[in-house]
Formats: sequence, structure tokens, C-alpha cells
Amino acid sequence: MTSAARPLYLRLRDRIAAAILRGTYREGTMLPSVRALAAEYGANPLTVAKACQQFQRDGLIEVQRGVGLFVARGAAERLRRAEREAFLAAEWPALRERMALLGISLAVLAGEE
Repeated sequence: MTSAARPLYLRLRDRIAAAILRGTYREGTMLPSVRALAAEYGANPLTVAKACQQFQRDGLIEVQRGVGLFVARGAAERLRRAEREAFLAAEWPALRERMALLGISLAVLAGEE
């Protein structure tokens, strides 16, 4: 499924996940409010809330009622592991096949050839 064909809340989830992996949103820190995230990503607050609910179900963020949303401890490592597994299962096979068709080796990618 192309990126544009994915539901918006999943694309938002991917952007927030990338921010967690980059350290923009660090573990244990409070995320911006749903409204602030909606403004930042140009999305409807209900769509952002749906993405945050998915994160909560995945154990990546914690909600403290009356306080806000916090990045859960260990979220970056869990995300990295899940994203790595998804890449290897869904993206790498097609990429590997394309590299073989073009005669691109891992050594070429590493700059060794």
C-alpha cells in the first residue's frame, strides 16, 4: 500500500513514531497536546487522537488524566524493533529484488566497491 493510500491516522502515527525514534519526543517526556499535534501536522484533532489511541494500545504512550500524554519508557526500542521487523518483512524483499535486477551489491551500498 502506498503511503498516500494509507489512512491519515496511520501516516500521523508514522510521523510521531519517527519523532520518537529521532529523540524529538524523548521517553518519559510529555507530548504536545492533541490540539498542538493537530496544528503541527495540519490534521484534524480527532485524527490525531485516533493515532494516539493506537500508540496507547501499543504501549508506546501513557495517558495521565488531567495532565497529558507521555512517551512510555522503552518506547523507542520497542518501536525500533517493530519497525525493523516490518521493514524486513514488507520492504526489504522488494528492495533486495530491485537491487539484484540493477546489479547493486551490499558492498556498493557500503561504498566498498
